[in-house]
Amino acid sequence: MLRIHFTGVDLARVRMAGRPDALWETILSFHRLRDRRDARLFGEWRTETRSRLNSETRTLGMLIPSRGYFPDFLTPVEGQYGWDVGLDALRGIRPERMRRELQLLGAGAPMTPRLREFMDAGEKQLPRLMGELRAYHRAAVEPYWTHIQAQIEAERAARGRALLDGGADELLDSLPPMLRWRAPVLECDYPVDRDVRLRGRGLLLQPSFFCRRTAVTLHDPELPPVLVYPAAAQLASAPAGGEAARPVEEQRQRTLGKLVGHTRSVVLRAIGDGATTSELARRAGVSLASASQHACVMREAGLVTTLRRGNAVLHTVTPLGAALLKGGAVAS
Repeated sequence: MLRIHFTGVDLARVRMAGRPDALWETILSFHRLRDRRDARLFGEWRTETRSRLNSETRTLGMLIPSRGYFPDFLTPVEGQYGWDVGLDALRGIRPERMRRELQLLGAGAPMTPRLREFMDAGEKQLPRLMGELRAYHRAAVEPYWTHIQAQIEAERAARGRALLDGGADELLDSLPPMLRWRAPVLECDYPVDRDVRLRGRGLLLQPSFFCRRTAVTLHDPELPPVLVYPAAAQLASAPAGGEAARPVEEQRQRTLGKLVGHTRSVVLRAIGDGATTSELARRAGVSLASASQHACVMREAGLVTTLRRGNAVLHTVTPLGAALLKGGAVAS
């Protein structure tokens, strides 16, 4: 079990990541690629990703085991500010830190010759690692980035509501079921027994599309504390074959034809920063059933994401929906 210990200062410094972290998503997607579980959500994504992978991934496979520890330097804190910023931070990793974390990777078993060679070469191996990371990211994550962004935005909206309703306590208590808030400790099922003491540094909550079943945190207790946790699945089940993880452009072409008329334009605008179905009906001046139906059509078109929060559902506008609103392309 993982136990994260909060002080009063830490509770005041809990914050949600502003966007998906491209490096965390890339590293965690590499786990999903080799995992046969969650076929409904990731099955077709795996097939499509493997068909696009025409480059070497042996270094990634060596540094990212199927389970257990992988080096913290692969997911620098700067990654929260974007892919390029994260890669720049990775490029500047200190050789002594790189060696120390690679030694941890080989702990508990005889170090393989390839890992020993990689560690001895140190920063000279970084160009190869970064080349593999870029090629893998282009194949596995980049084509789905709009969908990933929409899921994280919906998650942020749901957690933001919890924070506004009841402060940090309500926010931590609203996290997915594998995370249990027992003040002043946040508990999580974890592969090893571990205690993390925040010591007034606060905690960055980083929702992730490719994180599944358990949360993840950095191994080094001196690094800025971050907890990567699974973003809630969409309320609408993914169609057979994992279509929820397909590039949104393909889904969009099949369903945008349904999106016509002034009413749906009004409904989309009424969602604003997030709305339950009841709030949506009230803001748009339509019945509850009508608001639900319009939200369903717009969700299928990729304009809205819907998450369940308690007994209600929360609708948020996706980046595509926001772009259509900005350009006035929805009204007719």
